[in-house]
Amino acid sequence: MSSSPDARRREAPSRSRLVLAHDAFRKIAAGLWLGAAALALAHSAQAGESGHFGYGRAATPAEIAGWDIDVRGDDGAGLPAGSGTVARGAELFAAQCAACHGTFGEGEGRYPKLVGGAGTLRDDRPEPTIGSYWPFAPTLFDYINRAMPMPAPHTLPAADVYALTAYILNLNDIVGNEFVADRDSLPKVKMPNHDAFTWVDPRPDTSSKPCMNACLDGAAVKITSTAEGRNLTPRTSGPLDTMR
Repeated sequence: MSSSPDARRREAPSRSRLVLAHDAFRKIAAGLWLGAAALALAHSAQAGESGHFGYGRAATPAEIAGWDIDVRGDDGAGLPAGSGTVARGAELFAAQCAACHGTFGEGEGRYPKLVGGAGTLRDDRPEPTIGSYWPFAPTLFDYINRAMPMPAPHTLPAADVYALTAYILNLNDIVGNEFVADRDSLPKVKMPNHDAFTWVDPRPDTSSKPCMNACLDGAAVKITSTAEGRNLTPRTSGPLDTMR
């Protein structure tokens, strides 16, 4: 059953209504485009900053300070303010360290020794401890500060770390009982094995002259020696001995 012409006129939207709807759509689309353009410009401005990818923010000085805790070994650069005595270190060591490292740094179970080992580094079973191996005293502060105590690292205040450093150096007979560890005294402590380290490698980076093109005539290369028959790989016991 067909509807009357009057009914069709009522159902069909008028031209004026279509024009209004179209204008509203254009305004919405224009608003969305302007918003997207503004956001893109903001990201573009941020991306123009060195090392910035358009997201995140610059770290605050306080946030940076929480991670900037490294201490340089040779001169102690980075050591914080504060100080600690050997006596205070003994109390802290008994409470925080002795369970793993022993009452006097001798080590418990499989935990490392902190004391002893002098003169053993060239032995068949060397004992590389803080006293026998480490080259710098500030490195001891750095390690305790960032990694100890093992269940809760980086929780000790600087004064306690200084005290533990002083006590462990004292256990190794490197400093006296009256020693006070701080940012001035620690870099002046000379460790027993300091001079055994080679600070500048005398070997050249390469024995060949720098070359970028036609450096070697392949036909002139000759094999003058091999490892065959020289017994360079010692035979012990185990599955690797029977491998071919």
